[in-house]
Amino acid sequence: MTVGVVALLAVIPIFTRPGPLKVRTTTVERGPIRSLISTNGKVEPIRNFEAHSPLATTVKRLLVKEGDHVRRGQLLLQLDDADLQSSAARAQAQMKSAQAGQAEVNTGGTHEELLTRDAQLIKDRNARDAAQRNLDALRRLQQQGAASAGEVKQAEDALQRAQADVTLQEQEQKDRYSQPEMAKVQALGLEAQAAYEAAEGALTKSSVRAPFDGVVYALPVKQGAYVQAGDLLLQEGDLSQMLVRTFVDEPDIGRLATGEKIEVTWDALPGRIWNGAVSTVPSAVKLRGTRNVGEVTCTLDNHDRHLLPNVNVGVTIITAEHSGVLTLLREAVRIDDTKPYVYEIVDGELKHRGVEVSLQNLTRVEITAGLSEHSVVALSSADAKPLTDGARVKVVP
Repeated sequence: MTVGVVALLAVIPIFTRPGPLKVRTTTVERGPIRSLISTNGKVEPIRNFEAHSPLATTVKRLLVKEGDHVRRGQLLLQLDDADLQSSAARAQAQMKSAQAGQAEVNTGGTHEELLTRDAQLIKDRNARDAAQRNLDALRRLQQQGAASAGEVKQAEDALQRAQADVTLQEQEQKDRYSQPEMAKVQALGLEAQAAYEAAEGALTKSSVRAPFDGVVYALPVKQGAYVQAGDLLLQEGDLSQMLVRTFVDEPDIGRLATGEKIEVTWDALPGRIWNGAVSTVPSAVKLRGTRNVGEVTCTLDNHDRHLLPNVNVGVTIITAEHSGVLTLLREAVRIDDTKPYVYEIVDGELKHRGVEVSLQNLTRVEITAGLSEHSVVALSSADAKPLTDGARVKVVP
């Protein structure tokens, strides 16, 4: 009998209660939380000056080097301007010629032509007056029977011819040039004026002077080098105030507003943070490399001039910030039918807790309801087993 019982017990499976689930945990803490946009940007001077070559020529004199502090009006660079001076002289001569032509049109001709026409007009008027007197005398004689009708008719014809000569001279003085001729002379004058101003402008640009106190931060040319028209000669900026042009990815643009705090970092100076605020928000989205971005700008104080133009920087935009609130590691919060929940550990068991959340960033989330400070919440099981409501657990590091 005893042997049979032993044999029966040998074939009955032994059922044991499973051990507690090993889980990693985190704790609800009270403190600050910030909602952030982390991206990159580029630095440029707010007050900036670029000098470009007005023509193809050589760099005659280079009076500064990169990094030099310069004063307003200081001569920085000179180009070989011999061709420009010749062009300016030719343009000035053409302009003076055009001005003379315009004056001729306005007065009705050259001085010599005016004198000749005036003399001819006086002569024609005298001849007309003489013809008038002769006609008057013949008409009186005709009344006395001392002159014939034929003689009077000849005198009338002579007066008409004399009057026609006067009228012609007066018309020539009044309308010496036709409207098309006047328009042509005026157009030539304007063209000559524009050519002269362009030549003078290019001549002025051949001597580059500092428009304000600043630093020469880019100097891509050397003395004696040949440059093409439009080539960059130098860049000067006031480095005490810098603008950061920040590139924000399209999904984050809706979170932006003017006045939001900005923190700028530069890998070349680890640990240094420049603080600013959003001054402009994107008005359009543009393609930058493979990203669709909007441009955000902010200004930074840079009186120590440690932040340099054209460098790439890291930018953090603080879109919202709360202090003294309950926060939890973001990975502890789960979503069920769009409703967030956590597994709180109470008396060694998992308890399903619905929670309400507010701000969140890459690592933490603000808890506004459902948990209290110092609540212990499960993150995940150590052996990848699923977490379930009511499961017994053992906390592991």
